[in-house]
Amino acid sequence: MITQPRPQIGVLVPLSRPGWTEAGRHLLAGLELAADEVNDAGGIGGAPLELIVRDTAADPLRAAAAVDELAGLGVAALAGEYHSVGARAAAARADALGVPFLCSSAVLDALTEQPTQWVARLAPPQSRGWRVYADFLLAAGHSRIAVAAQPSLYWASGTRILRERLALRGGTVAELDVDALTPEGVCDDLVRLGVTALLLLTGHPEPAVSVVRSVRGDRRLAGLLIGAPAGQPEFGAWADLLGADGAGVPFLRYLPERLGALGSRVGAALRERLGEPPSFVAFEGHDTIAVLADVLRSHGTDRAGIAEAWPHVAVEGTRGTVRFSRTPGTGVWQWARPPVQVADRDPADPGRFRILHTG
Repeated sequence: MITQPRPQIGVLVPLSRPGWTEAGRHLLAGLELAADEVNDAGGIGGAPLELIVRDTAADPLRAAAAVDELAGLGVAALAGEYHSVGARAAAARADALGVPFLCSSAVLDALTEQPTQWVARLAPPQSRGWRVYADFLLAAGHSRIAVAAQPSLYWASGTRILRERLALRGGTVAELDVDALTPEGVCDDLVRLGVTALLLLTGHPEPAVSVVRSVRGDRRLAGLLIGAPAGQPEFGAWADLLGADGAGVPFLRYLPERLGALGSRVGAALRERLGEPPSFVAFEGHDTIAVLADVLRSHGTDRAGIAEAWPHVAVEGTRGTVRFSRTPGTGVWQWARPPVQVADRDPADPGRFRILHTG
């Protein structure tokens, strides 16, 4: 009797600091739930699907080293990653080594320097999501914006997207360097600039939490909108640390207005696994394995065959049917229309989310 090799997928997730560990935990929960479902249904060609997990800690060097290790172990494909800096490093190594990589959650537009056949992505490009966010700000009457930002390619890219979108309607974006300013200094500059909204383009929990507390406690800034397009308020730690001060902070999330039957079932299973409401990142993790399992069933574990399958994918995920196409500026196979919404925590009930805008 010939034993089929056990199909293996290498998983990249931030599970230690300075990575956003809460996002990593949700991403891993979605990946593992989907793998369990695949195996409960008979696996891949009768063989159980195995996930080999490596912690990237949001470090591009660790991410690249993990890809090298996993490729050497013979994984059929790579999956996961939340942080754009880690995802870019992983994508570059995957491309160089010829290993298929389905990126779950990183959004930076140019995921690779050159177009590649080896990499696909589920999350929307940053330019799409952040333009939706800019449109939300304009529709709500905010055209004079400040960003409290830290140096990084991701934050700089977000600032550029916001500035270009707002400029089309006469809007402006002022930049505040939170590494050079105290939270109180941020408040002083906001008063001086006369802006109506402040966007947090910073690490979480710090300095984001300290900035929010200072702004909320400054009478001069009553009525100022605080926003967090990168999604910090999605996670329970935000509400635990800030309570009522963390409500009414609009952020981007990649969920439909209403989940269908599959999404509702998976959401309930994720809630049980996590012990808290699942974030959109957990759903992205689940959809990643659902797509890869479908490709493995139809094309086997040959790496070149998996990469050739990207344009033929049509998989019903928790948030819609996943299909990949070439999107200009990304260099990868991209799910063209994942759902995008702007949401916040309801000030009357911070445990409840409100949908403010969709795009």
